[in-house]
Amino acid sequence: MGTTRRAVTLHGHRMSYLEACPTASADEPEVLVLLHGVAGSSSTWQPVIDRLEQEGCPHLVIAPDLLGHGESAGPSGDFSMGAYANGLRDLLAALGHKRVTVVGHSLGGGVAMQFAYQFPEMCSRLVLVSSGGLGRGVSPTLRLAALPGAGVVLPLLARTGLLGLGVSALRAAAALPLPPAEKVSLVEYSRHVGSLTERAHADAFVDTIRGVIGPSGQRVSGTDRLYLTEGLPTMVVWGRRDPIIPVGHAYRASALMPGSRLEVFDGSGHFPHCDEPERFVDLLTGFCATTEPGEMSAAVIGAKLVG
Repeated sequence: MGTTRRAVTLHGHRMSYLEACPTASADEPEVLVLLHGVAGSSSTWQPVIDRLEQEGCPHLVIAPDLLGHGESAGPSGDFSMGAYANGLRDLLAALGHKRVTVVGHSLGGGVAMQFAYQFPEMCSRLVLVSSGGLGRGVSPTLRLAALPGAGVVLPLLARTGLLGLGVSALRAAAALPLPPAEKVSLVEYSRHVGSLTERAHADAFVDTIRGVIGPSGQRVSGTDRLYLTEGLPTMVVWGRRDPIIPVGHAYRASALMPGSRLEVFDGSGHFPHCDEPERFVDLLTGFCATTEPGEMSAAVIGAKLVG
Protein backbone atom coordinates (compact mmCIF):
# COMPACT_ATOMS: atom_id res chain seq x y z
CA MET A 1 0.00 0.00 0.00
CA GLY A 2 1.36 3.44 -0.94
CA THR A 3 1.43 6.74 0.91
CA THR A 4 -2.01 8.19 1.63
CA ARG A 5 -2.93 11.73 2.61
CA ARG A 6 -5.51 11.73 5.39
CA ALA A 7 -7.01 14.29 7.76
CA VAL A 8 -8.96 14.44 11.01
CA THR A 9 -10.75 17.31 12.70
CA LEU A 10 -9.47 18.07 16.19
CA HIS A 11 -11.16 20.74 18.30
CA GLY A 12 -12.74 22.10 15.13
CA HIS A 13 -9.45 22.34 13.21
CA ARG A 14 -8.24 20.18 10.33
CA MET A 15 -5.06 18.21 11.00
CA SER A 16 -3.53 16.60 7.92
CA TYR A 17 -1.07 13.72 7.91
CA LEU A 18 0.60 11.18 5.65
CA GLU A 19 0.11 7.49 6.37
CA ALA A 20 2.31 4.81 4.87
CA CYS A 21 3.47 1.22 5.22
CA PRO A 22 0.45 -0.25 7.03
CA THR A 23 0.75 -4.01 7.20
CA ALA A 24 -2.11 -6.41 6.67
CA SER A 25 -0.42 -9.09 8.76
CA ALA A 26 -0.23 -7.16 12.01
CA ASP A 27 -3.29 -6.25 14.05
CA GLU A 28 -1.36 -3.55 15.89
CA PRO A 29 1.83 -2.74 13.98
CA GLU A 30 4.46 -0.59 15.67
CA VAL A 31 3.93 3.05 14.79
CA LEU A 32 6.62 5.47 13.60
CA VAL A 33 5.73 9.16 13.90
CA LEU A 34 7.81 11.60 11.81
CA LEU A 35 7.74 15.27 12.90
CA HIS A 36 8.94 18.09 10.64
CA GLY A 37 10.60 21.40 11.49
CA VAL A 38 9.31 24.98 11.58
CA ALA A 39 7.93 26.25 8.23
CA GLY A 40 8.19 22.67 6.97
CA SER A 41 5.63 19.94 6.44
CA SER A 42 5.33 16.19 6.21
CA SER A 43 6.75 16.43 2.66
CA THR A 44 10.25 16.73 4.14
CA TRP A 45 9.93 13.04 5.09
CA GLN A 46 8.94 11.83 1.61
CA PRO A 47 12.42 10.47 0.73
CA VAL A 48 12.38 8.51 4.00
CA ILE A 49 8.84 7.24 3.46
CA ASP A 50 9.65 6.19 -0.11
CA ARG A 51 12.65 4.23 1.11
CA LEU A 52 10.66 2.60 3.93
CA GLU A 53 8.03 1.48 1.45
CA GLN A 54 10.67 0.08 -0.90
CA GLU A 55 12.09 -2.00 1.94
CA GLY A 56 8.69 -3.28 3.04
CA CYS A 57 8.79 -1.49 6.38
CA PRO A 58 6.89 -3.46 9.08
CA HIS A 59 5.87 -0.24 10.85
CA LEU A 60 2.86 1.98 10.32
CA VAL A 61 4.28 5.41 9.45
CA ILE A 62 2.46 8.63 10.33
CA ALA A 63 3.87 12.02 9.32
CA PRO A 64 1.60 14.87 10.46
CA ASP A 65 1.54 18.47 9.32
CA LEU A 66 1.73 20.39 12.59
CA LEU A 67 -0.99 23.02 12.99
CA GLY A 68 -0.14 26.10 10.95
CA HIS A 69 1.99 24.01 8.57
CA GLY A 70 1.42 22.13 5.35
CA GLU A 71 -2.22 21.19 4.80
CA SER A 72 -3.22 21.47 8.46
CA ALA A 73 -5.29 24.39 9.69
CA GLY A 74 -3.54 27.54 10.80
CA PRO A 75 -5.65 28.84 13.69
CA SER A 76 -4.42 31.71 15.81
CA GLY A 77 -3.46 30.57 19.27
CA ASP A 78 -0.80 28.59 21.07
CA PHE A 79 2.20 27.48 18.98
CA SER A 80 4.39 26.43 21.89
CA MET A 81 6.25 23.13 22.17
CA GLY A 82 3.71 21.95 24.72
CA ALA A 83 0.79 22.79 22.43
CA TYR A 84 2.36 20.92 19.51
CA ALA A 85 2.94 17.92 21.80
CA ASN A 86 -0.69 18.07 22.91
CA GLY A 87 -1.77 18.16 19.28
CA LEU A 88 0.25 15.04 18.54
CA ARG A 89 -1.28 13.27 21.55
CA ASP A 90 -4.75 14.22 20.33
CA LEU A 91 -4.04 12.96 16.81
CA LEU A 92 -2.75 9.63 18.07
CA ALA A 93 -5.69 9.27 20.46
CA ALA A 94 -8.13 9.97 17.62
CA LEU A 95 -6.41 7.32 15.48
CA GLY A 96 -6.34 4.81 18.33
CA HIS A 97 -2.55 4.51 18.70
CA LYS A 98 -1.39 3.99 22.28
CA ARG A 99 2.41 3.89 21.87
CA VAL A 100 4.74 5.20 19.17
CA THR A 101 8.36 5.72 18.22
CA VAL A 102 8.76 9.47 17.74
CA VAL A 103 11.25 10.86 15.20
CA GLY A 104 11.63 14.64 15.21
CA HIS A 105 13.63 16.93 12.93
CA SER A 106 14.67 20.46 14.01
CA LEU A 107 11.59 21.98 15.73
CA GLY A 108 10.04 18.53 15.49
CA GLY A 109 12.86 17.22 17.68
CA GLY A 110 11.90 19.67 20.39
CA VAL A 111 8.26 18.63 20.03
CA ALA A 112 9.31 14.96 20.24
CA MET A 113 11.20 15.59 23.47
CA GLN A 114 8.25 17.51 24.91
CA PHE A 115 5.90 14.69 23.89
CA ALA A 116 8.10 12.08 25.60
CA TYR A 117 8.18 14.23 28.75
CA GLN A 118 4.46 15.03 28.84
CA PHE A 119 3.18 11.62 27.74
CA PRO A 120 5.90 9.11 28.66
CA GLU A 121 3.53 6.14 28.58
CA MET A 122 2.93 6.82 24.85
CA CYS A 123 6.59 7.00 23.81
CA SER A 124 8.40 3.76 22.89
CA ARG A 125 11.57 5.28 21.42
CA LEU A 126 12.95 8.75 20.70
CA VAL A 127 14.96 9.79 17.62
CA LEU A 128 16.26 13.37 17.37
CA VAL A 129 17.41 14.65 13.96
CA SER A 130 19.29 17.99 13.91
CA SER A 131 17.01 18.83 16.81
CA GLY A 132 16.15 22.11 18.40
CA GLY A 133 15.95 22.47 22.17
CA LEU A 134 19.44 21.18 22.94
CA GLY A 135 21.43 24.40 23.35
CA ARG A 136 21.43 28.11 22.55
CA GLY A 137 23.21 28.01 19.19
CA VAL A 138 21.08 28.70 16.09
CA SER A 139 21.54 30.47 12.76
CA PRO A 140 21.43 34.31 12.67
CA THR A 141 18.54 34.16 10.18
CA LEU A 142 16.24 32.50 12.70
CA ARG A 143 17.35 34.95 15.38
CA LEU A 144 16.28 37.81 13.09
CA ALA A 145 12.90 36.16 12.59
CA ALA A 146 12.36 36.38 16.36
CA LEU A 147 12.80 40.17 16.43
CA PRO A 148 9.82 42.55 16.82
CA GLY A 149 8.31 43.44 13.48
CA ALA A 150 8.84 40.05 11.82
CA GLY A 151 5.08 39.49 11.85
CA VAL A 152 4.67 42.61 9.69
CA VAL A 153 7.73 42.20 7.49
CA LEU A 154 7.04 38.63 6.30
CA PRO A 155 3.53 39.33 4.92
CA LEU A 156 4.88 42.52 3.32
CA LEU A 157 7.65 40.56 1.61
CA ALA A 158 5.07 38.05 0.40
CA ARG A 159 2.72 40.74 -0.98
CA THR A 160 5.50 42.58 -2.81
CA GLY A 161 6.82 39.38 -4.37
CA LEU A 162 10.23 39.66 -2.73
CA LEU A 163 9.71 36.44 -0.80
CA GLY A 164 8.82 34.69 -4.05
CA LEU A 165 11.99 36.03 -5.64
CA GLY A 166 13.97 34.56 -2.77
CA VAL A 167 12.34 31.17 -3.34
CA SER A 168 13.16 31.38 -7.06
CA ALA A 169 16.78 32.21 -6.22
CA LEU A 170 17.04 29.19 -3.94
CA ARG A 171 15.58 26.94 -6.63
CA ALA A 172 17.95 28.35 -9.23
CA ALA A 173 20.90 27.77 -6.93
CA ALA A 174 19.74 24.17 -6.40
CA ALA A 175 19.98 23.65 -10.18
CA LEU A 176 23.68 24.53 -10.20
CA PRO A 177 26.37 21.80 -10.22
CA LEU A 178 26.76 21.51 -6.45
CA PRO A 179 27.49 18.62 -4.09
CA PRO A 180 24.33 16.50 -3.62
CA ALA A 181 23.88 17.46 0.03
CA GLU A 182 23.97 21.18 -0.79
CA LYS A 183 21.43 20.74 -3.59
CA VAL A 184 19.08 18.86 -1.29
CA SER A 185 19.39 21.53 1.40
CA LEU A 186 18.61 24.31 -1.09
CA VAL A 187 15.51 22.47 -2.30
CA GLU A 188 14.31 22.06 1.30
CA TYR A 189 15.05 25.70 2.13
CA SER A 190 13.06 26.79 -0.93
CA ARG A 191 10.10 24.69 0.22
CA HIS A 192 10.24 26.08 3.72
CA VAL A 193 10.57 29.72 2.61
CA GLY A 194 7.92 29.18 -0.05
CA SER A 195 5.40 28.10 2.59
CA LEU A 196 5.68 31.54 4.21
CA THR A 197 3.95 33.19 1.24
CA GLU A 198 0.69 31.99 2.84
CA ARG A 199 -0.36 34.28 5.66
CA ALA A 200 -1.47 31.48 8.01
CA HIS A 201 1.89 29.74 7.60
CA ALA A 202 3.79 32.99 8.12
CA ASP A 203 1.84 33.77 11.29
CA ALA A 204 2.48 30.26 12.68
CA PHE A 205 6.17 30.57 11.79
CA VAL A 206 6.59 33.89 13.60
CA ASP A 207 4.62 32.79 16.66
CA THR A 208 6.56 29.52 16.87
CA ILE A 209 9.96 31.16 16.42
CA ARG A 210 9.21 33.80 19.05
CA GLY A 211 8.31 31.05 21.49
CA VAL A 212 11.59 29.17 21.17
CA ILE A 213 14.22 31.67 19.92
CA GLY A 214 15.40 35.09 21.03
CA PRO A 215 18.04 37.52 19.75
CA SER A 216 20.71 35.61 21.70
CA GLY A 217 19.70 32.19 20.40
CA GLN A 218 17.43 29.33 21.43
CA ARG A 219 15.75 29.99 24.73
CA VAL A 220 13.94 26.67 25.17
CA SER A 221 16.22 23.82 26.20
CA GLY A 222 15.57 20.32 27.43
CA THR A 223 19.17 19.55 28.37
CA ASP A 224 18.45 19.69 32.11
CA ARG A 225 15.90 16.86 31.68
CA LEU A 226 17.71 14.58 29.27
CA TYR A 227 18.71 12.26 32.12
CA LEU A 228 15.04 11.25 32.28
CA THR A 229 15.49 9.38 28.97
CA GLU A 230 17.38 6.62 30.78
CA GLY A 231 15.57 3.42 29.89
CA LEU A 232 14.05 4.97 26.76
CA PRO A 233 15.85 3.86 23.57
CA THR A 234 17.17 7.09 22.09
CA MET A 235 19.16 7.95 18.96
CA VAL A 236 20.60 11.30 17.85
CA VAL A 237 21.28 11.92 14.14
CA TRP A 238 22.98 15.07 12.86
CA GLY A 239 24.69 16.54 9.81
CA ARG A 240 28.23 17.63 10.57
CA ARG A 241 27.84 20.60 8.19
CA ASP A 242 24.57 21.83 9.69
CA PRO A 243 24.44 25.65 9.31
CA ILE A 244 21.20 26.02 11.29
CA ILE A 245 21.93 24.19 14.56
CA PRO A 246 25.59 23.34 15.39
CA VAL A 247 26.62 19.69 15.45
CA GLY A 248 28.11 20.31 18.89
CA HIS A 249 24.58 20.07 20.25
CA ALA A 250 24.49 16.43 19.13
CA TYR A 251 27.57 15.47 21.09
CA ARG A 252 26.40 17.31 24.20
CA ALA A 253 22.92 15.80 24.05
CA SER A 254 24.19 12.27 23.50
CA ALA A 255 26.49 12.58 26.49
CA LEU A 256 23.55 13.66 28.65
CA MET A 257 21.27 10.79 27.56
CA PRO A 258 22.30 7.49 29.20
CA GLY A 259 22.68 4.71 26.66
CA SER A 260 21.80 6.86 23.65
CA ARG A 261 23.20 6.24 20.17
CA LEU A 262 24.86 9.04 18.16
CA GLU A 263 25.18 9.08 14.35
CA VAL A 264 26.83 12.01 12.55
CA PHE A 265 26.57 12.28 8.75
CA ASP A 266 29.84 13.92 7.72
CA GLY A 267 28.63 15.21 4.33
CA SER A 268 25.18 16.39 5.42
CA GLY A 269 23.75 19.72 6.51
CA HIS A 270 20.50 20.41 8.35
CA PHE A 271 18.54 17.69 6.52
CA PRO A 272 20.51 14.44 6.91
CA HIS A 273 17.34 12.39 6.39
CA CYS A 274 16.91 14.00 2.96
CA ASP A 275 20.62 14.04 2.06
CA GLU A 276 21.09 10.32 2.71
CA PRO A 277 17.65 8.69 3.03
CA GLU A 278 18.98 5.17 2.45
CA ARG A 279 21.49 5.46 5.28
CA PHE A 280 18.95 7.17 7.51
CA VAL A 281 16.32 4.47 6.96
CA ASP A 282 18.86 1.70 7.56
CA LEU A 283 19.77 3.34 10.87
CA LEU A 284 16.15 3.91 11.86
CA THR A 285 14.88 0.43 11.05
CA GLY A 286 17.96 -1.16 12.61
CA PHE A 287 17.51 0.93 15.74
CA CYS A 288 13.88 -0.15 16.06
CA ALA A 289 14.71 -3.80 15.35
CA THR A 290 17.49 -4.01 17.93
CA THR A 291 15.80 -2.18 20.82
CA GLU A 292 12.79 -3.05 22.91
CA PRO A 293 10.19 -0.31 23.44
CA GLY A 294 10.97 1.66 26.57
CA GLU A 295 8.69 1.36 29.57
CA MET A 296 8.14 4.95 30.62
CA SER A 297 5.43 6.40 32.82
CA ALA A 298 4.78 9.32 35.13
CA ALA A 299 5.68 7.05 38.05
CA VAL A 300 9.06 6.14 36.50
CA ILE A 301 9.81 9.80 35.81
CA GLY A 302 8.69 10.73 39.32
CA ALA A 303 11.12 8.24 40.86
CA LYS A 304 13.98 9.74 38.84
CA LEU A 305 13.02 13.26 39.82
CA VAL A 306 13.02 12.34 43.50
CA GLY A 307 16.27 10.44 43.12
